Amino acid sequence: MNLHEEAELAVTAPALPDATAKGALFDGDTGVLPLEVRRVLCQLLAGPSIDAGRHTALWPVLLRYEATLHSQLCELFLELVIDREAGVAFARQADTGELDTPVLLRSLPLTFIDTVLLLHLRQQLLEGEAQGRRAVVEEGALVDALSVYERNFSTDRAGFAKRVAAAIAKMRESHVLERLRGSEDRYEVSPTLKLLFSAEDVQALTQVYRELRGADVVLQEAADEQ
Repeated sequence: MNLHEEAELAVTAPALPDATAKGALFDGDTGVLPLEVRRVLCQLLAGPSIDAGRHTALWPVLLRYEATLHSQLCELFLELVIDREAGVAFARQADTGELDTPVLLRSLPLTFIDTVLLLHLRQQLLEGEAQGRRAVVEEGALVDALSVYERNFSTDRAGFAKRVAAAIAKMRESHVLERLRGSEDRYEVSPTLKLLFSAEDVQALTQVYRELRGADVVLQEAADEQ
């Protein structure tokens, strides 16, 4: 080999890969996803959802990299749920059957009044969508709507209102309810709620609560006759 051949080899030899060429974002980064996709993935894992209205920068990235995000979540035994019409997306535990898999997403324990409130909010959301308007609710109206269940609690009206207020606070923390700007007691119901309860879930829960209300009415009528 002469010097000329050595010079040609030096020119044509591929350069060694470096962090910048691999798309590294920080020292020691071995990831391959672009920054914007990583942001979407983090939001999906942090939860509770990505909303096209609130996350205007993340939503188009989510749609563009849907297949990649789906694959990344499957690595963690999660699945990606997207409702393009409603403009919402979230991650949930995948149905792995009898396979023993870890549960990564934090579950939110619901009380009786929490579930009743969620069912009512879901109905408000569906009615709003049917009428082509935003689902906006007021705290006082929520207390009134749920008052049919007040007899299920051994407490007075003020105590029941506190329970409903606590449930509303839980819905705010979970971003099911978003406080309207400039208001202290008016909220918009997140479109995500429509995806959390299937039609079968709603029917089953509604039947249980209808039976509870019916039992209360019978007991109250019997008490009035005495």
